[in-house]
Amino acid sequence: MKNIFFPFLLSILLFLSCANPGSGPDGGPYDETPPRILRMTPSFGAKGEKAKKITIEFDEIVKVENAQEKIIVSPPQIEMPEIKTSGRKISVNLLDTLKENTTYTIDFSDAIVDNNEGNPLGNFTYVFSTGAEIDTLEVAGHVLQAEDLEPVKGMIVGLHSDLADSAFVSKPFDRVARTDGAGHFSIKGVKPGKYFLYALSDMDGDYRYQRGEKLAFSRDTIRPYCFADTRNDTLWADTVHIDTVKQVNFTHYMPDNLLLLAFSEQNPTRVLLKTEREPEYMKVYFTAPSTHIPEVRGLNFNHENAFEEMRSVGNDTITYWLRDTALVNQDTLRILLTYEATDDSTQLNVMKSDTLEFVPRFSYERRQRMKAEDLAKWEKQREKRHKKGDFSQETPPVDPMKIKYDFPGEITPVQNLHFTLPEPAKVDTSGFHLFLLKDSTYHAAPFRLEQDSLNRLAYTLRAEWRPGQQYVLNVDSACMVGLSGKVNQQRDQKVQVATEEQFGSLFLMISGVEGPAFVQLLASNGTPLQQVEVKDGRADFFYLQKGTYYVRLIADKNGNGKWDTGCYAEQKQAEEVYYYPQPFHIKVNWDIEQSWNVKTIPFLLQKPSELVKQKADPKKTPKNRNAERERAKR
Repeated sequence: MKNIFFPFLLSILLFLSCANPGSGPDGGPYDETPPRILRMTPSFGAKGEKAKKITIEFDEIVKVENAQEKIIVSPPQIEMPEIKTSGRKISVNLLDTLKENTTYTIDFSDAIVDNNEGNPLGNFTYVFSTGAEIDTLEVAGHVLQAEDLEPVKGMIVGLHSDLADSAFVSKPFDRVARTDGAGHFSIKGVKPGKYFLYALSDMDGDYRYQRGEKLAFSRDTIRPYCFADTRNDTLWADTVHIDTVKQVNFTHYMPDNLLLLAFSEQNPTRVLLKTEREPEYMKVYFTAPSTHIPEVRGLNFNHENAFEEMRSVGNDTITYWLRDTALVNQDTLRILLTYEATDDSTQLNVMKSDTLEFVPRFSYERRQRMKAEDLAKWEKQREKRHKKGDFSQETPPVDPMKIKYDFPGEITPVQNLHFTLPEPAKVDTSGFHLFLLKDSTYHAAPFRLEQDSLNRLAYTLRAEWRPGQQYVLNVDSACMVGLSGKVNQQRDQKVQVATEEQFGSLFLMISGVEGPAFVQLLASNGTPLQQVEVKDGRADFFYLQKGTYYVRLIADKNGNGKWDTGCYAEQKQAEEVYYYPQPFHIKVNWDIEQSWNVKTIPFLLQKPSELVKQKADPKKTPKNRNAERERAKR
């Protein structure tokens, strides 16, 4: 039995070693040949076809990578097709009913590779028609994010032959494609005609716009066409030398340079999102802004003059600071809140009233117990100090108002000092004193204290800061008295103003934009550092530290000083954003002047590559491992 088993085992091992050609040094050369299609059922380009199952057979075992991300069927399929691989075959089963006289395309992109070495078939699109003709036109382009010109990957891009505005929200697309890592798309199998172009994040898979989905649209009518063209193909002798340049005839499909700028609409649905209670205040949050100011009626307390109200822009976050200590100590506050909200059925804003209950995390009794525990600890420490003869701290410390100061030790001549209060407070400006050091003596310097118009807890101290000079700011104790009765501690702050020679400047002469606009100075990672309004065609940045910077311009159509998104119902695009395509290298004591026509370079080429976070998908090619192995032998 032993003599029979050994030859049998040896024959199996020999078979396995021979059955794996192309595995490298131990099994011959690596396989660098892409899979080859042997047959397709129905045949490629079949007409009058009614079969819903497509089978593609190859000369070797294949696999499909990232099928959900890369493969797309057009016309769009509401029910996802079944895509299966089995050995050398790929099958696609269309579950939707086939449309009459329609060209179907199954765009596999570069998803098909061989199973052994991952050699790609290349971009492949299968085509058949249920009618007597195959539609062959194509349109192509890119989708960028409107806010920052970042390529958008994975968006559905579609054509509508119905040019009514309502088609985008009521009908699936006629033809579709999906954007790749560079934001590029190519819609194939298009018949001659007139179309509108759209893009959609399509979270629910129905190929029509639903509120909350990212979108892009254009009102330029698209008329696909093609013409015979030639291009130069370069054959390389090696990585340095050109072997041959030859002209290749091809069909050029147009338009191939379409651009869509995608945005997310502001959420117009207004509902009460959440509530919050600390002993000193109640806070309510809404999902969308409203011009209506909510009305509050106390149900277990007198609400008349009970609050100091602070509202965000748009009234979507409102804080009700409690003026009465008795209310601060009351554990449960119940109110009737009347506010504007969106009706689920009509999607219109109506007035709504809710009974709300506000309870802090720690009850009044618990807070008092915690204070007593802290006092007991302090008294024990005082007893220990007394035993050492230390009678310096005989009264318990008073908890001061904890102010967040933004007082850097060194500033530029265009900076200012900022601080933020933890609660509403009365601020006595006479308690602030600014002095300039001159001839070894401090002299009173003029300043102005301003309360922020949007955040009433924030303040700015402005002064005419002289380059290279030193200042001292004195803040008297108890010049700020909070609603809770807490006061500030004394603060003394030295402020050194940098010299002009420590910085560089950037001056931009801007053209190509009409109406209000502002320019943002960006750090090397794209983070906004400064923002200046364009005035008389100029945007000037002073006192810049040495380093690399980028800039972008926002066409601020409504002049509110911020980028605003679009609205499909109003046929309003998002505000346009432009990037200067090159970085600025700022040196100390050096000025840069640069003319910039924002429309000279197409949107697609504007954003500097260093700032682009969404990189193009790596191109799949055979790995050329045989050549690498031969080089390694030398």
